[in-house]
This record gives sequence, C-alpha cells and structure tokens, in this order.
Amino acid sequence: MKFVISREALLRPLQLVAGVVEKRQTLPVLSNVLLEVRGQQLSLTGTDLEVELIGRVTLDEVGVEGEVTVPGKKLMDICRSLQDGSQIEIALEDQRVNVRSGRSRFTLSSLPATEFPNIESVGEEQQFAMPQQVLRRVIDRTSFAMAQQDVRYYLNGMLFEVGADSLRTVSTDGHRLATCCVDISGPQDGSQIIVPRKGVLELAKLLTEGENSVTLSISNNHLRAQTENFTFTSKLVDGKFPDYTRVIPKNGSNVLLAERQELRQVFQRTAILSNEKYRGVRLVLGPDLLKVFANNPEQEEAEESLAVSYDGSGLEMGFNVSYLQDVMSVLNTEQVKMTLSDANSSALLEEPEGGDSLYVVMPMRL
Repeated sequence: MKFVISREALLRPLQLVAGVVEKRQTLPVLSNVLLEVRGQQLSLTGTDLEVELIGRVTLDEVGVEGEVTVPGKKLMDICRSLQDGSQIEIALEDQRVNVRSGRSRFTLSSLPATEFPNIESVGEEQQFAMPQQVLRRVIDRTSFAMAQQDVRYYLNGMLFEVGADSLRTVSTDGHRLATCCVDISGPQDGSQIIVPRKGVLELAKLLTEGENSVTLSISNNHLRAQTENFTFTSKLVDGKFPDYTRVIPKNGSNVLLAERQELRQVFQRTAILSNEKYRGVRLVLGPDLLKVFANNPEQEEAEESLAVSYDGSGLEMGFNVSYLQDVMSVLNTEQVKMTLSDANSSALLEEPEGGDSLYVVMPMRL
C-alpha cells in the first residue's frame, strides 16, 4: 500500500475519525485507524465497537492498493505538526508504515487490517434523506439535555422518533427535557430509536451547514448516516425511552414574554453568585416585571430586574440557572415565551410563534 496526499486533505477526515477511536481501549487495534487504498480513493475507518466512522478522500493520483491499521492519534499529531500545504507520502513496508514529507520521516507500528473489527452491515429497514443542516439543527437543539452516566442508561442518549413525514429528537436527564421536530420528505413508517450520547455528539461534528443531504438508515440495532464523504454507524441503546409527552405541561395560564438576549444576560449575571453546587436562582413575577435573585453559602447576593410582558398572577419559584441558560443559548429568536402554572409545576419555554422546539425545566426548592 502506498499513496501521496496533501496535509489538509488528510487532516480533516483523520481528525473526525480519530474522535471515534477509543482512548482507553481493551483491544490494541481499537486505538488504530484503518487505512484502505482502492484506486484513487482513500478510506479511513475508526471504531470503538459502539460507533464506527469511515471517511473518504479522493487522491490526486492512483495509489498502490492495500490496507493497514496505524495508531490514530500519532498519525494525526504527525499531520498537525507538518507545515501547511505540504505533501505526505504514506507507504507500508515490512509491516511498518513510513510517513514522509519533505525532510521529515516517521516510522509507525502497524497491525494487520484483518484484526480490525467491522460493525455488521445495517439491514436497511427504513431509509430517508434530509439536508445535513436540518439534521444538525435537531441535534443541536436537543443534545444539551442528554444525561451523562445516568443509571437509567436509556437517558444517556437521544430519542429519534420517525413519524409519517417528520423526525423528532428528544433528550432528557430527568430534570429538564428538550424536543425538536422537523419535516422529512416521503412517507415513513413510524419508529423510535435511542442513539447513545457518543453517537449523537460524533454525528453532529460531521454534519455541515450546506444544502448537501445525508441519508439515514435505521435498523433494529443500528443507525447509519451516509454522505459522499463519510459513512457513520452507531449501535442503538436497547431500552425504552420514557413517554415524554406526559412531561410537557399543558394549559399553563401564566405566560411571560421577554427579550431573549436581555434575559440570557440577567441569568448570566445572577449565576455568578448562585450556589456553585445547586446553581439555584429565584424568579419573582409581578405585572410586567421579572426579578431574579441568587445567593450562596458565603452570604453573597445578586438581584436583577427586567421589564417583561406578563399579566398573570404573582409567582415565586426556583430553577437551576444553568438549565435556563442552556435554553437561551440554543434558541435564536429575539423573544422567548415562558409558560408557568404555579410554583411547583415545570416551566415550558419556546419561541413565541410556536417554532419547532419545546423545552421543559423542572422547578427546584430553594
């Protein structure tokens, strides 16, 4: 195996593939990246047995066909350290991989490609295409609410719910919930899958902002996303996601409208003096006025007032300010709408005109 490639053409797919490679692996080959040359195409594959990513690059010249695995992080660090615009020659010689560029020469250990694990092929029970930027949007709008290392393992991921002509993503950590729904073309069979946290975050990195489409294939055990430049496969979480519709508050009578950026800054400032462990702030609502209070064990206090549109009953309730800040960060409208029932009920946050996203934040006792 032998090929020549520019530093920039190799670095981007290598960085993405190396993100999937397991850092603390039990199998030595899992810290390696599989390089395959077929004619003018170079494929790079990384996996941790849960998630697999194949990146593809077209070479300027036909290479010598072959395949080998090399340490992913070391190859990436070598590429990063070389000068911009440099050409890199990679060749397999006597079971070692030689990397040459200008006056630099590196010899890397290798493991045979036959030892590299393959995620079994996805039986495409359901398949549909959508713009990459739309898929990126539904992930970005909801991924922040995923749980991390929760004993309820099905919360450590994101629900993908495919409807007749829509895709909805839902994530929750038990204290807050985020959901976003977009249209997809062509009638689909209804299905629900849970994609693990790592799979969601790695997939989001791959998606671009352009109009280019991505094809999603869903089977019982896997989700596969495919574009011209990459094929991404993730195993699914085997579990049942809780009924999120029961969590979304209905018929809240107290509606607040506020300028999103102003409210975001108010939360940002009061958060400075909130309790570092519990992050609680107190919201006090009166006619067209919101007051936000925070304090901490050092007896330090913060108080902010903000003019809002509100004509509901007087309310006082506590929230984790980090959860409110997260919602303010992902919304991009000028205003935000907050619907409340009483001091012990969850708050529903959304865009004033409806939008495609909903956020639920549970109150906390202060």
